[in-house]
Amino acid sequence: MTWPVMVEVPVRWGELDALGHVNNTVFFRWFEDVRIATFTELGIRWDGPSSVGPILATTRCDFLAPVRFPATVTAGCWIGRVGTTSFTMHYEVRVGDDVVARGEGVIVLVDYGSGAKVPVDDGLRQRLEALGRG
Repeated sequence: MTWPVMVEVPVRWGELDALGHVNNTVFFRWFEDVRIATFTELGIRWDGPSSVGPILATTRCDFLAPVRFPATVTAGCWIGRVGTTSFTMHYEVRVGDDVVARGEGVIVLVDYGSGAKVPVDDGLRQRLEALGRG
């Protein structure tokens, strides 16, 4: 399986919990890694109080299997629903061919200066739809 955007991340020893597997919070970091790579791919910026950019409104993760050290995970992302001011990102994390987690996040576009939601413009909408699962 390939995704429109994906990143590979090595598991670090310090990410393990007392039971010897990757702590649940690290999965959200992997989602963040692929989310930021997707923003870069889309040309979405987040560089200051006067700019328009993304805010993570909600996120969730289904933990399907533990991950142990040593390993390298591949986190993939595709775009689901595109709304008026938001869009949904779907995530999948694999170790080799094994799916270890799935999740999603809802991203809202916001004017950082005013805090107001901003509509997804036509150009961004087209780029988002191009990263859909198809």
